[in-house]
Amino acid sequence: MSIYLTQVHPIRIYRFLFLWLILFSPFASIAHVASVDSVVRFSLASPLQSNMVIQQNKPFKIWGHIKAGETVIIKADWQENGVTVKSDASNKFLALINVPAIKRGDYTKHNIKITAGKEEIVLANLLIGDVWFCSGQSNMQFAMREVEGAQTAMKAADKPNIRVLGVKFSWHDKPSETFEGKWQECSPESVREFSAIGYFYAAELQNKLDIPIGVIYSGVGGSVAQAYVAEDVLAADSLLKETYLTPFHKGDAYTKSDLNKFTFGTTSYPYLIYNGMIYPFQNLSIKGFLWYQGESNRSERESYVRLTSTLITSWRERFAQGDLPFYYVQVAPYAYQKMDSTLNDYAFFREKQEQLSRVSNTAMVVTMDVGDPNDIHPKNKQPIALRLARVALNLTYNQLNVIYKGPHFNYAVYNKNKVVIHFEPGTVTGGLKTNDGLAPKYFFVAADDQKFHEANAQIVGNTIVLTCKNVKRPVAIRYAFTNYPVTNLENAECLPAVPFRTDSWQEPDNRATQ
Repeated sequence: MSIYLTQVHPIRIYRFLFLWLILFSPFASIAHVASVDSVVRFSLASPLQSNMVIQQNKPFKIWGHIKAGETVIIKADWQENGVTVKSDASNKFLALINVPAIKRGDYTKHNIKITAGKEEIVLANLLIGDVWFCSGQSNMQFAMREVEGAQTAMKAADKPNIRVLGVKFSWHDKPSETFEGKWQECSPESVREFSAIGYFYAAELQNKLDIPIGVIYSGVGGSVAQAYVAEDVLAADSLLKETYLTPFHKGDAYTKSDLNKFTFGTTSYPYLIYNGMIYPFQNLSIKGFLWYQGESNRSERESYVRLTSTLITSWRERFAQGDLPFYYVQVAPYAYQKMDSTLNDYAFFREKQEQLSRVSNTAMVVTMDVGDPNDIHPKNKQPIALRLARVALNLTYNQLNVIYKGPHFNYAVYNKNKVVIHFEPGTVTGGLKTNDGLAPKYFFVAADDQKFHEANAQIVGNTIVLTCKNVKRPVAIRYAFTNYPVTNLENAECLPAVPFRTDSWQEPDNRATQ
């Protein structure tokens, strides 16, 4: 094993180890079950369970299976009259019930009774609130037991008005309607293996909004973004088809293997995780999406932008609830075992990630100040979750006084050997500062020769003034535009500055392979 690991790129080592944990850890298991039993039984869809949060102020779908032509009656305790539907020829039924908007402090427990003949299913201990769907790879999967101060954080997680659902790793060659995972009241025990970002995000929203929050994590470590996009969606886009789908369909994994049997390539294949872990939720009413993924696609550029933009739009289309919020995390600083401060291929990838925020109703949070050059899974997850919550509070919940953007480059004024950097209005509210009291780090300037030199940076009001004795006439600036700079520049809300460059020079041919 040690010989093998020294001959592959470090990201493959992390992917291998993470998948090993998925396969053999006592806290994780593989869910791979048939979508419908051979004998049709009266059953509800996997997401519909006791203890769940039901999305407020939207129609709520109740769906499941029963023999064709059977009558199903749904009665929610907040409605005077029930809803009656019949199952179709494919042994499926679907009903819609209205769900009211709730007020702050309303933690009333509800139930829904679903009856078919003499059979009855009761969904009990339900709360009405907001539901957020989290997905992505290992940094979103990163569990509460692994974070900094885990014992203290988990001890404080006795919050029964938050409900969590962790979905076990599942993949299918065709869309599946089922998964394994249970809705649970939030407690120190139930969050132990749950997404740290998902929990901290839910806790912050519940604290600020004073309503029930439900949070789902459905993703897996080491996974690529194309794994979360439907096969037909990839096939409909020529770039995505050529980049991801056709090579897969021509490869041995597709032509010679059973895709429903796990291999260490499973998380790298297109659409399989979508079929097992996203598709089953498409009828579920939710408030929005959280996404943290990218490490496994870091060598890509334009194809990743197209891919993830398509993921966003296709999820919205298939969940069919309008322009659902999609808030995502930019990858953190990491050296990939190459402690060379001049390498910048990861910075070029981050730049592409930022372009995703051009898609409507999306926003990106920055992690440049909480990364670890030696750890692809930085343990300080709470600030990331709180930044996602800030985004939601401002953009989704209209709390416009909540600042959610860190300093974002606007323009620069060049004056011989001095450069003054100005930031977008609203991103430097309260002024600029550093989190360690030192001068701002990781500013670089270049002349026409395209050779960058580190600059001295000074905070002057809401601007940064750069000087560099090695560059007489600077024409370009870069900030935190290398692989692993852990930054210190932020605004008064402790939100870090966004990495940027002012040049359009071609990326060097030193891109890492995975």
